[in-house]
Amino acid sequence: MHGDREIDGESGGRSDGETASPEPRLFEQVRGRLRVKHYSLRTEKAYLFWIRRFILANGKRHPRELGGMVVERFLTALATKQGVAPSTQSQALSALLFLYKEVLGIQLPWMETVVRAKPRQRIPVVLSRDEVVRVLRQLSGREWLMASLLYGTGMRLMECMRLRIKDIDFARNEIVLRVPKGGRDRRTMLPASLKSALEVQRTTALQAHARDLDAGYGETRLPYRLARKYPNAGREAGWQYLFPASRRGLDPLDGKERRFHLHEKVLQRAMHEAVRAAGIDKPASCHTLRHSFATHLLEGGYDIRTVQELLGHKDVTTTQIYTHVLNRGGNGVLSPLDRIMEPEAAADYRSAGAILARQMA
Repeated sequence: MHGDREIDGESGGRSDGETASPEPRLFEQVRGRLRVKHYSLRTEKAYLFWIRRFILANGKRHPRELGGMVVERFLTALATKQGVAPSTQSQALSALLFLYKEVLGIQLPWMETVVRAKPRQRIPVVLSRDEVVRVLRQLSGREWLMASLLYGTGMRLMECMRLRIKDIDFARNEIVLRVPKGGRDRRTMLPASLKSALEVQRTTALQAHARDLDAGYGETRLPYRLARKYPNAGREAGWQYLFPASRRGLDPLDGKERRFHLHEKVLQRAMHEAVRAAGIDKPASCHTLRHSFATHLLEGGYDIRTVQELLGHKDVTTTQIYTHVLNRGGNGVLSPLDRIMEPEAAADYRSAGAILARQMA
């Protein structure tokens, strides 16, 4: 039986007295395999969380001792006892499939008996144009610029945070989003109203990079194996983050001290405070600005395929959810009452309704 020692990184000695190299901890094996396959650090963190939770839920037994039925029971309990969302259950399944297939070399049977979490079809929260203006007025400086980019381009929060200086093309009035969610690069527009502010931010980022170079640092992390292919590219200005963090930090991949992009919580907190200060009761977040971008484009008459490309959706059905939140009443249907009522009659009808409402109060 494999105990906690193998999971935690210790392996028993050999009975024949030979010195055996310790087997890497299970989590280190998972982490190493994830990095070989170029998974993001956020995915790595999520997968390790679910693997740890799976092991703890089964008395810290090694996953090699647990078969497909145990995995099915764990996933079913997430849906039936803990009421997790379908996406959460799918993430847990992906993590365990990766563990067994890529790390342990075990092919799990098809999960036919897993009780799936019930899908929830929710209409996204969307701000009106006036509400967007009110929120942006509560922000200033860097936070205002980032929030304006989310609404003005439809990019995701982390796509904004990971922008590099070279991704802003002022000559072509476009922004290139490299390796976003889904792994497909795409282009979006550069709002003309933000060009001057982006130029100022670019200068600020370059100044921070110059200070790092003077201090003996200044090398940013490059995606995948570009650092090996282009050893000096990490120090080039174009590869630096457009929204750099205020301080340098240690890279969890290699332990080097680098300046990363700004943490997403900075904008999330600012957005939360701005929504509250604007007197808006909707549960709006940074992602709400992306929802508002898509909805307002459709309201403006742009076709859904164009919006799909700008948002980076693989399937147009994902984009179609915004057709249900257009500002045209119930699913865009005009009431037959409004079609038959003349303007004068409608005014009399509203007056009568006001009188009736006062009488009932």
